[in-house]
Amino acid sequence: MVDVNFVPDDYAQSNESRRTNYIYLVLFAVLMTALGGSFAAVKIRQRACIVNEGLVNKRLAEMQEAIRQFEDLQAKRREMMKTALTTAELIEPVPRSILLASLTNNLPTGVALSDLKLVQKQSKQPASTAAPTSKYQAAQAQKGSPQDAQETAASVNPEKLLETHIDIGGIAPSDLQVAAYIERLTNSSLLDSVALVESREFKAEGNTLRQFKLTAMLRKDVHLTKEDVEKIRSKAVNSVWNF
Repeated sequence: MVDVNFVPDDYAQSNESRRTNYIYLVLFAVLMTALGGSFAAVKIRQRACIVNEGLVNKRLAEMQEAIRQFEDLQAKRREMMKTALTTAELIEPVPRSILLASLTNNLPTGVALSDLKLVQKQSKQPASTAAPTSKYQAAQAQKGSPQDAQETAASVNPEKLLETHIDIGGIAPSDLQVAAYIERLTNSSLLDSVALVESREFKAEGNTLRQFKLTAMLRKDVHLTKEDVEKIRSKAVNSVWNF
């Protein structure tokens, strides 16, 4: 049996063309949807990056402000420390009259002072825990524990780094009196690091004498009570200086 197609060829081609155009439209719609989704995703990510950038810039600004405030506080601290050091220089830890009385009380027989100079300097670093150089320091070291010493060293303030250097000049009959004077000053509760700088012979009115120079430092942890001051003053009554 012969199949007879009654559909015109133009109509069949038109349907085929319509179907092809429909497929193209669907593919185009899918492609545009994919492009639109990609564009939306890029925009969302861009906005998220902008938000994150804003947060980072805000945190950076806050950190810069905190650094500026810290630098201002450091500058104020340095200024306050400078003022404190200046004030400490104006305040004598031990009155000079008491120090002079102590130096005079320890004079051996025949020894006289000829020169005395006090200079205050700021030490570069805190004093280390060195071995005691006098009987007084040894007694104080036995009373304190190692833990107390560590806490004391850790709590050192820059104001406490101020040192008082003392230059002592005098005349003695011989080196024995000079050595005795150095020993007495070494065992004093006010002085530290007593050292002989010079001892030379000279003649005065036919007598051979020794002219000596000593250096010492005022102890940083000196805390004189009223009884200590009265004791030093009472001893000075029988010496050359009367307070």
